[in-house]
Amino acid sequence: MNPRLGALHPYPFEKLRKLLAQAGNPAAGLKPINLSIGEPKHDTPGFIAQAMRDAMGGLAVYPPTKGDAALRGAIADWIAGRYGIARPDPETQVLPALGSREALFAFAQTVVDPDAGAYVVCPNPFYQIYEGAALLAGARPYFINAQPELNFGYDWRSVDAAVWEKTQLLFICSPANPSGSVLTLQDWKTLFELSDRHGFAIAADECYSEIYFDEADKPLGSLQAAALLGRHDYRRLLSFSSLSKRSNVPGLRSGFVAGDAALVRAFLLYRTYHGSAISPVVSAASVAAWQDEAHVAENRRLYRRKFEAVVPMLEPVLGVARPDASFYLWAATPCDDTEFTRDLYAATGVTVLPGSYLAREAHGVNPGARRVRIALVAPLEDCIEAAGRIAGFVRQRALE
Repeated sequence: MNPRLGALHPYPFEKLRKLLAQAGNPAAGLKPINLSIGEPKHDTPGFIAQAMRDAMGGLAVYPPTKGDAALRGAIADWIAGRYGIARPDPETQVLPALGSREALFAFAQTVVDPDAGAYVVCPNPFYQIYEGAALLAGARPYFINAQPELNFGYDWRSVDAAVWEKTQLLFICSPANPSGSVLTLQDWKTLFELSDRHGFAIAADECYSEIYFDEADKPLGSLQAAALLGRHDYRRLLSFSSLSKRSNVPGLRSGFVAGDAALVRAFLLYRTYHGSAISPVVSAASVAAWQDEAHVAENRRLYRRKFEAVVPMLEPVLGVARPDASFYLWAATPCDDTEFTRDLYAATGVTVLPGSYLAREAHGVNPGARRVRIALVAPLEDCIEAAGRIAGFVRQRALE
């Protein structure tokens, strides 16, 4: 048995199930509303499903590890159009992936040398795949805490030079999970300078990039930032994205990796053995999704309505504000976040996720403590109902 498996932490939702079991059944007569998991609930566009049905003949052939040429081309076109940059080379700078989760994990196994005492730097709070990927690659995770006073950004200069010297990979998520904050061009300039100085790769997790609120102010992307800073070869940078949130197809398991041709080449070699080729059936549906923006704009409209309705209800009791992007609220709690989550569920049937489950104690604090993540993925009426129950619960607790 791989001894590194013992270093893995339970996944947040496994911990959440155990926590909610302590609460027993929620109040009778209340419909349960789950806002804990970031699983899109909007309808999958019909044309994507139709493209999949039309491609069923593809089940009769093995898919290439490099991915279908039409899909690589559609992804390259989308990147160029979305970010206003030169079209990446579909032959050398783009790889389709089975969603961003699979690719983020596998990439760490590609670039980490476990014999070098390597660090993998991760944001904190974070997507737990980063930590698991680092541990199973034989590296040590180093957490850099999100700072509320920096719009939940990071003080990159606070990391000791000795850590950067041993860092082989940096995971970064923008828009961030769970805060929704977006890295600025200055943030990227700092990260690129650190990467040049110390030689580490950057894995930019951008799976929330298409959930934003102002059509005239789209979140800055990593490849876009690199191009703006004259780094047209995207050296030591890979962008990871997915159709799951953008197109409401989490079950499709389709995304991409794009950027530095040398990293793509090494990653392709790893994936040749990893067995992660995308079916032609999924490829056809993915091409259809990447080539259409109307359904994505409609998706954003639906999320925008939820934030417009819910934020004014929760701001007075939890101090929430609309994030830069994504579909989460990162809410402060008046008590311990696990206690809040358990008691909220028991009293109201609403499920949220404790912030401390999304973070690790680092540098003397757990930056997720006394916060909860609220995913506005349920239908609008359910989100409004849940917000009303949460607000009533908080006000009642304040009177006790």
